[in-house]
Amino acid sequence: MPKCRNFQRGPGRPRRFDSSEREAIIIDAAERLILAQGLAGASMAAIAHEAGMSKRTLYEVFESRAALFASIIRRMHNTFTRPLTSSDLEKPLAQRLRLLLTPACEKISDALPLAILRAVITEAERQPDLVHEFLREGPYALYAMIRAELDRSVASGEIRISDTEAAARLMADMAHENVLEHLVVGRPDCGQEEAHGRRLDLAIRVFLGGIGTAG
Repeated sequence: MPKCRNFQRGPGRPRRFDSSEREAIIIDAAERLILAQGLAGASMAAIAHEAGMSKRTLYEVFESRAALFASIIRRMHNTFTRPLTSSDLEKPLAQRLRLLLTPACEKISDALPLAILRAVITEAERQPDLVHEFLREGPYALYAMIRAELDRSVASGEIRISDTEAAARLMADMAHENVLEHLVVGRPDCGQEEAHGRRLDLAIRVFLGGIGTAG
């Protein structure tokens, strides 16, 4: 995940942050609390205190805890995928999928994603709105990105797929390891980039080999 930002200043008039900076400070603070205390310890009051701002200011940036949680998941999602450029869209599907599903950050860490997943499982019945935001900004957003590329290839005649929604879910599941082992055992971050790259290459070959090319 992105490194925590240090916004401390020396003596003098306090600096005024713009909306994007305040949002980043709040999300950083929320992530630290979730890692240290779980979702239960990341109340809006606790996050405001950790961020060094008032609760009123916090609500000026995020109207609800669910909205803040959605931003955390969105930022996390953006570190594990990378948007395609206009030139990328001209590449074959296999290359587009490889680029799309390659983490944008230099180092992959499971710590925050696993902490959030554990929290979502624990709080599912009590806080269904957080579960909804997790699914919308996490898995569902990933499925939509993959499906867009599959639809693009179907339209161009590159491949034939009758159900691109189901195929996108299948591709996403193949690209990422099952989280059950990570939830109960955990795994060091060392070497995850290489392992993810090897699995992703294999997943794309198997997926496209099973789907088949057009013509």
